[in-house]
Amino acid sequence: MHAFDVLGDPVRRRILELLVDGERTAGEIGAVVQEEFGISQPGVSQHLKVLRESGFTTVRPDGNRRFYAVQPEPLQEIDRWLGRYRQFWAQRLDALETELVRGRRVRRTAADPVGPPAGGAAERAEEPRSGRKTIRGRRAG
Repeated sequence: MHAFDVLGDPVRRRILELLVDGERTAGEIGAVVQEEFGISQPGVSQHLKVLRESGFTTVRPDGNRRFYAVQPEPLQEIDRWLGRYRQFWAQRLDALETELVRGRRVRRTAADPVGPPAGGAAERAEEPRSGRKTIRGRRAG
C-alpha cells in the first residue's frame, strides 16, 4: 500500500499521533480509537495491521500484550517527497513578506507627509547639547 493511502485514513493518522510520544499497547490504542471513531476492536486491529505491514509501526510482544511504536523511515520518505513542494510555499511566503514590508513603508509615509529631514533618521533622533528635543532636525522651541 502506498504511504499516502496508508495516511489517507483518519483512524490510521490518529493511531500514529498516539504513538508519537512513545509506544502504547494495542489495548490503549483501541480504547482511544474506539471512543473517538466509534469503530469495533476488530476494526482497530485491522488498522494496526495495515500500519504494521506498511512499515509505519513496529510491534513488540510482551507476555499477552503487544506494544506498538512508530517506525520513522516511511515518514522520512514522505517528508523528502513533500520537500520538493516546500519551495512553492517558501517563494509565496517571501513574496508576502516583501508586500508586508512595502505596506509598512506606505503607511509610514502616509502618516508623515512631510517626509524625513534631509539628514535622514539619524539627525532626527539626535538631541542638541542643550537637552532640548528636536523636531524634524530643527530645535524645538
